[in-house]
Amino acid sequence: MVINNSSVFSVRFFQTTAVCKNEVITVQTPAFAESVTEGDVRWEKAVGDTVAEDEVVCEIETDKTSVQVPSPANGIIEALLVPDGGKVEGGTPLFTLRKTGAAPAKAKPAEAPAAAPKAELEAPAMSPPPVAAIPTQMPPVPSPSQLPSSKPVSAIKPTAAPPLAEPGAAKGVRSEHREKMNRMRQRIAQRLKEAQNTCAMLTTFNEVDMSNIQEMRTRHKDAFLKKHNLKLGFMSAFVKASAFALQEQPVVNAVIDDATKEVVYRDYIDISVAVATPRGLVVPVIRNVETMNYADIERTISELGEKV
Repeated sequence: MVINNSSVFSVRFFQTTAVCKNEVITVQTPAFAESVTEGDVRWEKAVGDTVAEDEVVCEIETDKTSVQVPSPANGIIEALLVPDGGKVEGGTPLFTLRKTGAAPAKAKPAEAPAAAPKAELEAPAMSPPPVAAIPTQMPPVPSPSQLPSSKPVSAIKPTAAPPLAEPGAAKGVRSEHREKMNRMRQRIAQRLKEAQNTCAMLTTFNEVDMSNIQEMRTRHKDAFLKKHNLKLGFMSAFVKASAFALQEQPVVNAVIDDATKEVVYRDYIDISVAVATPRGLVVPVIRNVETMNYADIERTISELGEKV
């Protein structure tokens, strides 16, 4: 309290604290749409990461859309309350955030190195290469005792040639890789399968110009029959063209594993071909078509037709 002769002044002192600055808050899952009840979490940040306000921390994948969850303030992530890929519902706690007063500092771009002195950049004048002296004498001839010893041809043992790979050794490689399906993709696959089981399926017909294949078959069918003892038909061309198309679009050759909810991408191609037999129409499967030529395909179709 300060007292003056004319008036009385009241002086007050205030002190701020860091209570609000270091506050820890829990961020919850936002509300979903009316028809969506849960989703899968995909984390974009980890524990200890510094985030700015409105920076995306995680993404929640639902059956219909993906919802991004931003940071409500500048801070540091203290804990992740849901594992990556875990299921959450609306209002489920996602992570805890410790607020900080300022936004995370952005990394400064690296300064460009100072320009080298102009004198260093200038290359010194190239001196002309020295002129080789012209020889005036013949080089000395070595004596017979100085000649390198050589073995007779009969004493040299021939080295064994590396074994040749068997013709079918490279064939039959049947590898595959898997890719996890998200919730939206699972729902799409489920709906498409339901539509296939319940809706009427139609067949479409497309016209294709086969003049090149017909000309090729007419020109080479006699030589093909003489060399391979097989008739050159149109089925081998159809099968080989399908194999090339499946290699360019591997997703068409993939299958869905319902047990693990994964898309299985096959690195091999199997194609079934309808074969008419005395007992009726059968559809054997030709394995690893991508490694076959026309003769292999025709031979395999003939062998499978005889077996069944």
